[in-house]
Amino acid sequence: MELLHIFPHLNAVLNASSGVLLISGFYFILTRQVHRHRFCMLSASIISALFLVSYVTHHVIRTSYFGLGTTKFTGEGIVRPIYFTILTSHTILATLVAPFVILTLVRALKGNFDVHKKIARLVYPVWLYVSITGVIVYLMLYQLYPAR
Repeated sequence: MELLHIFPHLNAVLNASSGVLLISGFYFILTRQVHRHRFCMLSASIISALFLVSYVTHHVIRTSYFGLGTTKFTGEGIVRPIYFTILTSHTILATLVAPFVILTLVRALKGNFDVHKKIARLVYPVWLYVSITGVIVYLMLYQLYPAR
């Protein structure tokens, strides 16, 4: 059961790391440091994939093995609709952006930079939003308003 408590913290670190790499990668492409941009974006992709594996593993263990269900948000008042708005937008956009991240990455790896650039301009801000809101959800759910 102790292992189960590690997952939210690990997931937040993975989300935050992905966000830092995304911002760094954006900076590097703006300054025409293509190799550093490539490294950051590939790393952000790998870390995001690790996050997905960790997130799914956590929820499978939590529900299937321990039968605990989802973690309940305990915040009250105005913070409650704020949390659920952030969580809902995060969840929907994370689901929608994932295949486009892969498509953007494939376009770059194949050297189709014109299409990559067009797609990336749309995908990047959504992916960054998902990374940032993932950390916000973690902070609200596990640090600011932990289950009693």
